[in-house]
Amino acid sequence: TADKTSPPPQNAILFIGSSIFRQWTNVADQMAPLPVFNRAFGGSRTVELLHYADTVVLPYAPKIIVYYCGSNDINADELPAAIAGHFRQFAEKVHARLPQTRVLFVSILRAPQKENLWNRVDEANRLIRDYCANNPRLGYIDANPAVFGPDGKPRLELYRDDKLHYHPPAYVEFTAIIKPLLTQAWAAVR
Repeated sequence: TADKTSPPPQNAILFIGSSIFRQWTNVADQMAPLPVFNRAFGGSRTVELLHYADTVVLPYAPKIIVYYCGSNDINADELPAAIAGHFRQFAEKVHARLPQTRVLFVSILRAPQKENLWNRVDEANRLIRDYCANNPRLGYIDANPAVFGPDGKPRLELYRDDKLHYHPPAYVEFTAIIKPLLTQAWAAVR
């Protein structure tokens, strides 16, 4: 539906993932002048992004994909190796059709809602970070510093009541981390 009402640019920057990105409603404005559009869908897990890549990723032929997913996997008791494996399969599927596309993985966030599972979050992030380090078409962005204070504790004022999703000021913090790296990546692929 969004494609019909507001066709996205081809060869641009696609944000894809779960509700954390779906709720980033002004990402195009915050990332301007970069040609960004968002096709994230709430509740998604890494296996679903892999499954729907033919529908919500590949037709756009993006030059860069900014990927946030895995939080719902953690909540569904998925193991870190499986989460990392699904991301690896996603990247391989993208590169089979779009070999020059950069895929930037944004770290799974250590939300207070899943504090008892942070060890799994950290392990999944470590596996994916290590995988990305071995491929110049991949990148890893650690977004967790945006939502933690200098005391090492979550900045609860950034969270909604569910302690999982974010108020708009959190997206300002995410922009401060992601936009400079995305700007560098965009300059390299143009």
